[in-house]
Amino acid sequence: MSEPGRRPLRLPRSIAVLLVSAGLVQGCAALGGTGEPPDTFDLVAPRDVSAGPVRRGTQILIAEPGAVQALDSQNIVVETAPFAIQYLGDAQWGDRLPRLVQRRLAESFDRADRFDGVGLPGQGLAIDYQIVTNIAEFGIDIPAAAARIEIEVKLLDDRSGVVAADRRFAASVPVSRTGSPDDYVAALNAAFAGVATEIVAWSADLI
Repeated sequence: MSEPGRRPLRLPRSIAVLLVSAGLVQGCAALGGTGEPPDTFDLVAPRDVSAGPVRRGTQILIAEPGAVQALDSQNIVVETAPFAIQYLGDAQWGDRLPRLVQRRLAESFDRADRFDGVGLPGQGLAIDYQIVTNIAEFGIDIPAAAARIEIEVKLLDDRSGVVAADRRFAASVPVSRTGSPDDYVAALNAAFAGVATEIVAWSADLI
């Protein structure tokens, strides 16, 4: 929301525009690209995930998160107003965002060393629980000057098919409104580290 007396926001020329209305992608156009191959960034799992009780004898599966079309890509999203987002030109994630989140969540659970096994679909584990997620928000909020992440999580008992618990996890890290892609990605990684650590601890407490 605009504040009285605030000057119009001037966005970096390296940003491309993706307009979204009522949750549906309406159009996409690249602005200010250099024509060079985009810089590629990684999402990093937290290194220290020491949270929750040990659950030996339990194996869990990390499903690929769901996401709306605007988040289901390699684009790094920047929100400028409700229903209007942009993505960074000349910058991208190293893989589709849901796939990256899935892999890094699996790494987070594995590093916590609280379970006998942590795997992905197709790896042949005898699964006790699934971590089913949906990426509700994952990008830079320019008006709020923050990197914001929100992930919805369901803990699914694989034997009964019953959802044992569900919860939303969110984190916000300050950024400059005129920051660089490196600044934005560093803030998103910091926010993700907080969310991933909380998800692991919550799951270990409930299983």
